[in-house]
Amino acid sequence: MRLMPSRRTQPDEAEVGLVGVVRKDRRTKNLVKRLRPGDVAVIDHVDIDRVAAETLVECRPVAVVNAATSISGDYPHAGPMVLVEAGIPLLDAVGEDVFDFLREGDRVRIDPDGVVFHGERRIAEGEWLHPEDVRKRIDAAKDNLAGALEDFTLNTLSYIRRDRDLLLEGLQVPALATNLRDRHVLVVVRGHDYKKDLSILRGYIKEFRPVLIGVDGGADALLEAGLKPDVILGDMDSVTSEALTCGAEVVVHAYPDGRAPGKERVEALGITPHIFPGAGTSEDMAMLLAYEADCDLIVAVGSHASLVEFLDKKRPGMASTFLVRLKVGAKLVDAKGVNRLYRQGVRRTDLLLLVVSALVAMLAISLVSEPVRLVWQQTFELLKTFIYRIISFF
Repeated sequence: MRLMPSRRTQPDEAEVGLVGVVRKDRRTKNLVKRLRPGDVAVIDHVDIDRVAAETLVECRPVAVVNAATSISGDYPHAGPMVLVEAGIPLLDAVGEDVFDFLREGDRVRIDPDGVVFHGERRIAEGEWLHPEDVRKRIDAAKDNLAGALEDFTLNTLSYIRRDRDLLLEGLQVPALATNLRDRHVLVVVRGHDYKKDLSILRGYIKEFRPVLIGVDGGADALLEAGLKPDVILGDMDSVTSEALTCGAEVVVHAYPDGRAPGKERVEALGITPHIFPGAGTSEDMAMLLAYEADCDLIVAVGSHASLVEFLDKKRPGMASTFLVRLKVGAKLVDAKGVNRLYRQGVRRTDLLLLVVSALVAMLAISLVSEPVRLVWQQTFELLKTFIYRIISFF
């Protein structure tokens, strides 16, 4: 078990400190693609959200060094607590200079006082966040919830006024070679607990064979689960090239005016993508794509729909999600949290029932079968004789 460094530890009490190879990126979702166990993750992430923290935990870095403030106080973000409770040391607010002075692949040492060294050179200094520190900051941030909710609501209403026609009437849905009509469509997003939910749905996938749509990194999630996506949709900023070249149809989510920054990357891989302009998030557009293609059912895994998730991700508004879910609601089944509702495996009560059933069956056979009854009688007599001899001996 890795021990969290303590700010109360004196330098002469420390043996070495934390040592690792630097992997740095200002976008956490890009960093985790190349982060390996034992590396030092250098990020620039104000208010670390839960999903970003969970992906960092999966990579098992020796430490996370954040140039920014992990908890600014405007909302009780869950990410920092996820990291420290998983035993990942979190060095907070070391400053922007860390990106200028450290290169990818540099080997650094972080001492117990929160000082980052490259060789003998002092690079940056921050504060180790411990569980008790994070709890205090989260409790303080809860006082700002009312203001955050009010700002978010006003922002969402402005988005609804601006984007309602584009989202609900003005979409140009691309014609796919993959047939979605009258079929189930599974839309996979890399959200909270997506792996567990996807694992629970294996039986459903095997039986119904839905069309598999991976939203950006959701395509990689499908491949990691041993499934091949039929369609990949997104702005292409967090999906790997391996996923893009797996043979799935690629749909680039573009801005409402038709600009598609992700198109160039896809074409560089020799793939001709479909372009799907719209004001919503990529997961919203995936649901609209399935709905407009007249699918039978949409099953969403890992999607972001709750107020908590939008505030945690610092998204400006959920207007598109609100409108899209109003439109596709009759066909939408949200599988988020299904792993907590139903878990595969054998329960203790089932095992007990199985054992009792076996004993009852054996007793019934003994009562109706003369040979078996004789065996039981002989066994009982032998046991009785054995016990009698032991008693006699003493």
